[in-house]
Amino acid sequence: MRRELLEGPIALTLLRKCLPVVGGMLAMMSFNLVDTWFIARLGAEPLAAVSFTFPVVFAVISLAIGLGIGTSAVVARLLGRGDHDTVRRRATDAALLALAVGVVLSLLGLATLEPLFRLLGADATLMPHIHDYMGIWYLGAAALIVPRVLNSVLRAQGNTLIPGLMMALAALLNGLLDWLLIFGVGPLPALGVQGAALATVLSWSAMTAALFWQRELRECLDLRHLTPSGLLASWRELGRIAVPAAITSVFTPLALALVTRIVAGHGHHAVAGYGVGTRIEAIAQIGVLALSMTLPPLVSQNAGAGQHERVRRAIFGCFVFVLVWQFGIWLLLQLLAPWLVASYTPGGEMSEVLRSFLWWVPLGLGAQGVVILAVSSFNALHEPARAMRLSVVRLFLLTVPLAWLGGVLGGVEGIFIGLFLANVAVGLVAWGALRRRLDGLSMETHEAGSVRPKV
Repeated sequence: MRRELLEGPIALTLLRKCLPVVGGMLAMMSFNLVDTWFIARLGAEPLAAVSFTFPVVFAVISLAIGLGIGTSAVVARLLGRGDHDTVRRRATDAALLALAVGVVLSLLGLATLEPLFRLLGADATLMPHIHDYMGIWYLGAAALIVPRVLNSVLRAQGNTLIPGLMMALAALLNGLLDWLLIFGVGPLPALGVQGAALATVLSWSAMTAALFWQRELRECLDLRHLTPSGLLASWRELGRIAVPAAITSVFTPLALALVTRIVAGHGHHAVAGYGVGTRIEAIAQIGVLALSMTLPPLVSQNAGAGQHERVRRAIFGCFVFVLVWQFGIWLLLQLLAPWLVASYTPGGEMSEVLRSFLWWVPLGLGAQGVVILAVSSFNALHEPARAMRLSVVRLFLLTVPLAWLGGVLGGVEGIFIGLFLANVAVGLVAWGALRRRLDGLSMETHEAGSVRPKV
């Protein structure tokens, strides 16, 4: 088992771990972009039908993310303690849990397919396309969830290269299969939206199979000592972190939907400019999001080993880094703003909205990065309730109310100022909350170390 996360230079270790994650994240972003591009060639109705599936797909991905967070936190802490036998038990049980959840979702999804999408607003003209797509996609739910959990086991050990490489290869395979299966090439029939779903399922399945060939992962899996009581104990431990993490993952798109609703009250041009801005924002945050996936294993392993001062240095070093990094990104966006506005807007009010967005919202992304890393650190410290509370404060007590108030007082620009102020405020809250918790851990360690047995 690797000891790099416990002993290596913190900054250099995190940098090496982040780079493959950035590549993998860019590859994953291409999944929906490539699918959407190919499906758009089929016409407006297939594209609209597949658009209806995004909330359901995102919900399943959120569940997979939660399982991955729980698995990574549990496995990494055990690695820090040197308890390798329990590592194998928890990793194996996590993979079995992911498989079981995938099967349940497949059965549940197929049984509720039509009523669910009717409830979401799909009409009779779109339902055949939705049946074609989700009828196949649901069958591959386990293929979506299992590799995320397997990748989290590898990341918990400090291996981010294999997960990043696997995600990139899966994205490339998906693009190739989209072309072959959607339109048909040679003897292959044109399957339309069914081909898009099949391409996704086959890509994830291939990734899962390839992961099982990795020696480092196979060493963490062991079915020989599987018992019902042990399995349930593992699932309870994993679920204590995974369930709150999955719920927290769903909070973000819900809050964004509410903010979009607030922006929509100021006209179509406001929604269009805001929509372009959020896509630029997503790219601007890739570094922080990658760090939020590589910092937790280091935190969990070192917390498990009792190295709380190293945990403190890692977390607060990352806080300072993201503040400086995101300010540099903001400066870069100001230089690129005239080109971005001219490239993505036709001029007029939409251009003004995008320009205002690029000035205010990215200015608060450093503070937002602090919050993202604080949430992932609390999960890594096995304190998912604190992570959930912090997310609730950020999204529903500050972001949405301040966006609404800003819109009332200052129009569209007021909304963006509200988003900036919300990020700054919750960034300060997150910094203070994590500092107090780490002070508490240091105190507990000191008190435990000061206790000596009587002679």
